[in-house]
Amino acid sequence: MTTWKQFEDEAPELAKVVRAQLTVTKHHVLATLRADGSPRVCGTEAAIEGEHLTIGSMPQARKALDLRRDPRYALHTNPGDGSLTVPDVKISGRATEVFGPEFDAYQSAHQAELPPGPFHLFRLGVDEVVLAGLNDTRNGMEITLWRPGRPIETFQRS
Repeated sequence: MTTWKQFEDEAPELAKVVRAQLTVTKHHVLATLRADGSPRVCGTEAAIEGEHLTIGSMPQARKALDLRRDPRYALHTNPGDGSLTVPDVKISGRATEVFGPEFDAYQSAHQAELPPGPFHLFRLGVDEVVLAGLNDTRNGMEITLWRPGRPIETFQRS
């Protein structure tokens, strides 16, 4: 699994932009796959915990059950007010549920901020990061793509 840290190490400037978009607002959109293969989208909160991008879920929530069955996900950061002054961020990869001592350590470290009761915790492997926004002249799109172990690619669309 490619970690958030690997992304930061390989693309530090891009990672700063992505981190800012993940933290400027709390709520984002997560896409998972239903049992029949069709997409499901839902709201989620994402956090960067040490080397990992993480999400939580209420017990037995559909997104958690989807990720247990098929770990592929796509996360789209909150697009803001629609002014397009900041780029959209899309992250995709595979999720891994955290159990055992690692889960217990997380729960202990975050006890004050967690709602009472059980929950799921997932680490999100980062297979691809895409920034899509307006170019400097605001007359076309600039798309930036990062994949592990490869150079960053930038595309222009008119």
